[in-house]
Amino acid sequence: MHLIIKNKKLTARFIGLAILLLSSCGNKTEQTEAAAQAPPPSFPVITIETRNATLNTDFPASLQGEQNIEIRPKIDGYIEQIYIDEGSIVKKGQLLFRINAPQYAQEVNEAEAAINTAEADVSAAELQVNKTRPLVEKEIISHFELETAQFTLKSRLAALKQAKAKLANARTNLGYTKILSPVNGVVGSIPFKLGSLITASTAEPLTTISNIGKIYAYFSLNEKQLLAFSRTTNGNSMSEKIKNTPPVNLILSDGSNFPDEGHLETIAGLINTETGSASLRAAFANHRGLVRSGGSAVVRIPQTIEDAVLVPQKSTYELQGKRFVYIVDSGGKVKNTEIQVMDMASGQFFVVTSGLKAGDKIVLEGASSLQHGMAIKPEIKTSGEADQVSK
Repeated sequence: MHLIIKNKKLTARFIGLAILLLSSCGNKTEQTEAAAQAPPPSFPVITIETRNATLNTDFPASLQGEQNIEIRPKIDGYIEQIYIDEGSIVKKGQLLFRINAPQYAQEVNEAEAAINTAEADVSAAELQVNKTRPLVEKEIISHFELETAQFTLKSRLAALKQAKAKLANARTNLGYTKILSPVNGVVGSIPFKLGSLITASTAEPLTTISNIGKIYAYFSLNEKQLLAFSRTTNGNSMSEKIKNTPPVNLILSDGSNFPDEGHLETIAGLINTETGSASLRAAFANHRGLVRSGGSAVVRIPQTIEDAVLVPQKSTYELQGKRFVYIVDSGGKVKNTEIQVMDMASGQFFVVTSGLKAGDKIVLEGASSLQHGMAIKPEIKTSGEADQVSK
């Protein structure tokens, strides 16, 4: 009797388990069918188009004024007066320093006195010639006396000329006591103070005047970049290529853009064997005096590529050093495709060199949620909408 009851209990348990299993299988089947019947997820999709692109390449640069002139004394003496201050703007011919050197004023006085003496000697010699000539003509005295008087006059004239030269030299030296600015510019540091003794051989200049009406930005291209520049820029010679280079921009140290565009002017003819690079110079008008000599900045050179294949950076993903996008086929399935892009980006876009062509449809964003062969519902976006999404 007990055995029958136990068997009945076991049978009831097996029946319950079977019912549960059948119910579970039914739920899974229903879920699978529901998943199969669920609509595919929506993703924004764009059609690849070709358009002109501008690529910007940045190069660190050092800034120098058009002229950086060291102001040095030409005579020995003490600084008597300083008429300018550090950082002040000066004009060409403006008085900067006065040097106290009284010996040069004394030399001028001595030279003027020597001229007076020489002029008196010339007058006496001329008088002697004029006195001797009629006596010789009347044969009262010999011709030798006239020649002697004439030679004396020549000697006195030479002495007068020498005295005048000494006066000019003395006045030149006296003029060196006033130091004038040779150019328009900005005053640098002034290491010497009033009363300082300076000489013509002093190593340190009195100051430096920087002409910053035009600013030169010096930067370098390595050998590979220089070859790329030569190949992509129009022109038969390097001078023609420089002329055909579009205007360049200057990015200041605080990240702001310099208001005026500049132009590439020179490319060094030799590559530095130590650095493997060639030096270039770009010039910028600096009418406002915003940039000072000795600063640093970034030169940005634009490069225009016509009919470029552009892809938003958000549409790509990187895997093991390679870059991919998801192409959408006519059936709405995605396919991960490797692409090659240029090192330089055009804003928020990559310039594709291979792997995509005009007319291909790609997923605009959300690549992390996709898998190869997955079906999606494309939401077609225009190029303008793509630009907004990519910003």
